[in-house]
Amino acid sequence: MDVIEPGSTIGILGGGQLGRMLAMAAAQLGLRTHIFAPQADSVAAEVAARFTQTDWHDTAALAAFAAGCAVVTYEFENVPVAPLGALPAGKLAPGTRALEVAQDRLAEKRFVEQLGGRPAPYAAVSSAAELEAALAAVGTPGILKTRRDGYDGKGQWRIGSAADCAGIAIPPSGLVYEGMVEFAAEFSVILVRGRGGEIRFWDSAHNQHERGILVRSELPAPDIVARQVEPARALARKVADALDYVGVLTLEFFATAEGAPMDGPVDGPVDGPVFNEMAPRVHNSGHWTIEGALTSQFENHIRAVAGLPLGDTATLAPRVVMDNLIGADALDLARHLADARAHLHLYGKAAARPGRKMGHVTRVGEA
Repeated sequence: MDVIEPGSTIGILGGGQLGRMLAMAAAQLGLRTHIFAPQADSVAAEVAARFTQTDWHDTAALAAFAAGCAVVTYEFENVPVAPLGALPAGKLAPGTRALEVAQDRLAEKRFVEQLGGRPAPYAAVSSAAELEAALAAVGTPGILKTRRDGYDGKGQWRIGSAADCAGIAIPPSGLVYEGMVEFAAEFSVILVRGRGGEIRFWDSAHNQHERGILVRSELPAPDIVARQVEPARALARKVADALDYVGVLTLEFFATAEGAPMDGPVDGPVDGPVFNEMAPRVHNSGHWTIEGALTSQFENHIRAVAGLPLGDTATLAPRVVMDNLIGADALDLARHLADARAHLHLYGKAAARPGRKMGHVTRVGEA
């Protein structure tokens, strides 16, 4: 593919805040964006040149959308794969294979295992009998997850005993039961891969979650994360290369303390990174890169899909903290900006509901 020229249009599938920040990064490079999403209320469309609002399965509209774009990318992993056949070959970046893997938690775990990665112990569940067998094989406590859809803690149930499974309906697509991992910290490996195969990594932040939702990403990460970043990066590189990936890719990991136990079929102590999940897109735990790195994840994703040279991913300060703003508390601008180091990003969402990510604030430098 030739390098995309200024004034060209990049199509973005999905209309949320990640699409919004991708569109803003594209504009900085002189590129226009066209958002395609089924929801009429799109925060990405507010900052894009064009917006097509229709169902994912409207293949005629999808083909017309693609015809006006130099390249098409996506901002979330649950775009249905089948309709994307309406796009010309080679126009979508990353390709559909990354979506196929990431949309199915079971397929994702098996894919990573084939590349030498180590997920938490797991078992596929498609019936009540298989659920009973999974609890016996993997043990409790554990997490029962839908194979498809679900994010920010949705579609997940913490299981302490068989009694906790009562009333949980098994969907046609099935579930996955995962054993609990005793970990010291959570972290992400975020990389960008260009069209020629060049890969660059950002520093890995320490991620903190509450009720399944990311609340903070902080650099520098603790020493235990630093000691486990290199094998985690090696796996992420294998994943990107196996998918012939183009753009920003995120893998999330548990950093385990030396000798930490992991229930299930694992021989010996766990003393390295345990794979959690992947996201074939820019990621919440990388929002700090907008102000905290030489080139943000959003700009480098646009560079990659546009065939442009990748930017330097070096961190700009000894300490960087990104806090998600969740619910109505996000709208207190005066309080957030009382810290002169604060870089505030509000996503333009109309309703501030409990548990809804409304924005984030990044602080660069020492407190």
